[in-house]
Amino acid sequence: MKLTNCAAETQFANLERLYIEAFPKAERKPFSLMAQKSQEGIMELLAIEGEDGSFLGLAITVLHKDMVLLDYFAVSPAMRGQNIGSRALGLLQERYSGKRFLLEIEDADEDAPNRQERIRRKAFYLRNNMTVMPYYVNLFGIQMQVLTNGPKISFEEYHEIYRESFAEKISSNITLIR
Repeated sequence: MKLTNCAAETQFANLERLYIEAFPKAERKPFSLMAQKSQEGIMELLAIEGEDGSFLGLAITVLHKDMVLLDYFAVSPAMRGQNIGSRALGLLQERYSGKRFLLEIEDADEDAPNRQERIRRKAFYLRNNMTVMPYYVNLFGIQMQVLTNGPKISFEEYHEIYRESFAEKISSNITLIR
């Protein structure tokens, strides 16, 4: 398995298709914005691929100072349950070793229709060496938890990623809950 920076049209098409399928509209940034930020070196649009080049999933990251935000991460539905997510997360942590690696997940404690999915997602990340930060954020109206690969990241540092990488329209919609 390998992580590949998307360059070919087919890679972008696979990435965009899974992105739209895997993430609710309320949680998606415009794909064109992410492609632009990738060109600027702010984001990386990565395809998770098999050694034969087959598309297995996506990882979209935001790079800021000594931090890397795993903004979106998904395995193709047909490939789930094959340990691809754990292996890909390990590759991501290797790729960004020496940097503070973080991500957001929907609050698993909140009563929601997809609560069991949220609980499984949190357990997956905890099994894969991620640690929950002691605060919640409101990300465009969705209560989220922030997880890191160990080093603490304050809300201010977390918020700085958005403030410095995206327009005020995005960063102003992220607030500390507790």
